[in-house]
Amino acid sequence: MIVRSGLLRKKPDWSMDDFRRYWREQHGALAAKLPSLRRYEQNHVTDSVQRGIAYERGPEQLDGFSLLWFDDEDALRASYATEAGQALIADEQHFIGDLRILALDQVEVIPPDPHRPLIKRMSLLRRKEGVSPEQFLHEWRIEHARLVRRVSGVRGYRQNYVIGREAPKGHPVDHDGLPIDGIVELWFEDAASLDAAFASPQGVTLMTHAREFISEITTFLVDTHVIV
Repeated sequence: MIVRSGLLRKKPDWSMDDFRRYWREQHGALAAKLPSLRRYEQNHVTDSVQRGIAYERGPEQLDGFSLLWFDDEDALRASYATEAGQALIADEQHFIGDLRILALDQVEVIPPDPHRPLIKRMSLLRRKEGVSPEQFLHEWRIEHARLVRRVSGVRGYRQNYVIGREAPKGHPVDHDGLPIDGIVELWFEDAASLDAAFASPQGVTLMTHAREFISEITTFLVDTHVIV
């Protein structure tokens, strides 16, 4: 399975309400027609405050994250080559001002309960200078995942490791062209539970470890809409 994520910013002349409505209702309906699409999720940014952590924030300002699941790269490319795929691409020009793409290798460490009302925080990670991609991946997937499991109040946790970058969409770039190494998805009961989790001894230990291999953590609260 491969996950394709879009980092979205609306066109400047669109209001946030109009952008969210159009993305959810019009664009979402077009995306749902993609053949071979296994799942499609829109994450509308509602808050860009660095909640729960005191950590250097990167420069990213986003209005939303899209997440699309396909069986593999071939299925993804074939879907976008169809009439439905071309219609979806054309519609992006209508309401999206800036769109960059990340290809992700996803691991679900703590599955969130889909039937429980939760808040979701998504974070962009950038590895420290001098830390190789292999070192970053090892620390994140092994040690950091172990520490997250110990933090009380975490109701879901996904790690999305970046394996491909396009900035803008359709133009592949290297790490320097889009210096993001991972996307974190974390679920909590509410904002107070989020703050309490990171303030706990286990949360402090978690963030102490983060400083060994992560230079920037840029967080967003999101409102999630599962389209497919």
